Amino acid sequence: MFKKNAIRLSMVVVAVTLCLFTATARKSHYRNLKPANGDVNCIRNFAPRFSNTLYSTSVDITKHHFSGILFFKHMPDSSTRVVFANEMGVKFFDFGFTKDDQFIKYYVMPKLDKKVVVKALKKDLELVIMHQDLSQAVLLRDSTYNYTAIPNKKGNDYYITDHCSKLIRIEKASKKKAVVEVQMLDYNNGVPDSISIVHKNFKFNILLKRVEKESD
Repeated sequence: MFKKNAIRLSMVVVAVTLCLFTATARKSHYRNLKPANGDVNCIRNFAPRFSNTLYSTSVDITKHHFSGILFFKHMPDSSTRVVFANEMGVKFFDFGFTKDDQFIKYYVMPKLDKKVVVKALKKDLELVIMHQDLSQAVLLRDSTYNYTAIPNKKGNDYYITDHCSKLIRIEKASKKKAVVEVQMLDYNNGVPDSISIVHKNFKFNILLKRVEKESD
């Protein structure tokens, strides 16, 4: 009887420990951020200055893989056109983003033309293009980095910088955790040479590598 009670007690201790560990793990890192002084508009320095920019691109969405060339084009009306096509010129999607961040779906191939996919692509590309309204943005800080927090419907978009001198990464987050992480690396004349977009909750990854300089 003593051994059985000891075993039961041990199981209870393990269960309580796991619960405490899980509760701790679920605590949001963002809740530890503190208000900081500074100009939220400084992140505009990291908005890519796309003109006619081509990227070799790989996209993985659940079981589907797509590869080809993604084209960012700055239009005369200050909108940005984003076209993704394969090497044969067959388009996967063709989107437009106006200066005030209105979204235009010109074309999406049937395999990708699902509401959840188009919505995810729209939000991912918005993080990269950086046309966001910063009127409600606030500046926060942890022990290392500045976080420019822009409210969204479910949490915040965070542009994480080293005192706004270097863009570390971008996170689209719920109240507790990042759900999308974006990195834009090796800026050359205002344009990143590589861009990665990784979703945390399901397999949806976009990798871009610049293949040539600006063209007319």
